[in-house]
Amino acid sequence: MALPARKRTAVEVTQFQPNRARPKSVTVPNPSPEADEDRKDYFITRNGVTFAGSHLHIDLWGAQDLDDEARIEKAMKDSVTAAGATLLHIHLHKFTPNGGVSGVAVLSESHISVHTWPEKGFAAFDVFMCGAAEPQKAIAVLEAAFRPTRVVVGEHKRGIV
Repeated sequence: MALPARKRTAVEVTQFQPNRARPKSVTVPNPSPEADEDRKDYFITRNGVTFAGSHLHIDLWGAQDLDDEARIEKAMKDSVTAAGATLLHIHLHKFTPNGGVSGVAVLSESHISVHTWPEKGFAAFDVFMCGAAEPQKAIAVLEAAFRPTRVVVGEHKRGIV
């Protein structure tokens, strides 16, 4: 049984080649969703751009208490609340001997993940949310919880239509 043909549009993707100064651009197919007002896909339209959600990469440097599993869990839960998201499940794992913690909070709107290196004072958080959630509001919560000396935030819009 053959699948029906899908409408596709072209999208420009930048590929970064190792040991090359200039990135190479290629054109790849991009499915174009049909307009359907009844569909509840939770895509967002901001400033004329429609996309699935915002994915923040939050690096905390010079951070404190990165081996404290209870503090990390509370910070993640507080981030969910501040962003207006819905927590489904949270799982954290503490490593020995350095005490680093890795974990994920699974959300109705996507996820928050964390990996910490207490011996380096470094934590990497990923905050991806779709719909009406506001992932940027997690940044202040994480800063208050871990008191970093430096914060680096990157944002990637996922699923741009």
